Amino acid sequence: MVYNSTFRRIREGKTNYRKREKLLMGRKDFVTVNVTNQNVTAQLIRPNLQGDLVMASVHSNELLSFGWKGSRKNIPSCYLVGLLLGKRCLKKKLSSAILYIGKRHFTTKIAACLKGLSEAGLELPFPENIIPPEQRIQGSHIAEYANNLKANDALYKSRFSSNLGLGLEPEKYSSHFSEVKDRIVNEIREKESDKPPNHTTRSKSSRTKGDSK
Repeated sequence: MVYNSTFRRIREGKTNYRKREKLLMGRKDFVTVNVTNQNVTAQLIRPNLQGDLVMASVHSNELLSFGWKGSRKNIPSCYLVGLLLGKRCLKKKLSSAILYIGKRHFTTKIAACLKGLSEAGLELPFPENIIPPEQRIQGSHIAEYANNLKANDALYKSRFSSNLGLGLEPEKYSSHFSEVKDRIVNEIREKESDKPPNHTTRSKSSRTKGDSK
């Protein structure tokens, strides 16, 4: 019997080494999006033979600091995570990347994250037809479902207990999304405007007679 050994990450279904090789050969930064049962994590990574470098990262729990009261794993939150990551990348002078999903399946949630990254200003190639409609990104489908369910008070409160507990009426999901999106964009702008200006040292020729040497 002949035994052919394989890498552990291949056996565990974690790494596609053909795609991995192309990433290293292309020398391009790449974005990964991981959606779990509770949260979303997005990172911009720089491939390196000695080990990948995480250049920027966002976890959906960080949306709470911007007042987000919705789910931290749905389409609207995936967009907001992408938007926040894109803004951080630009702040670090990271202007472009490609998507890498490895062995994962491409989903609508990943597409929503790509949309957020792109609208933040990060250059990220993807076909427009994969992006979910703007209404779904804003959570209009959630608001519509909540309105339809409101006649059944018990079921309504059961399905949206987490939102209601945080003070979010699910039928107002779209307006809440817009408010949080504005906070993300405006807060980052405010942080950039709060930076002290760069003061350059005056040259000798600019000194006045009263200057000391």
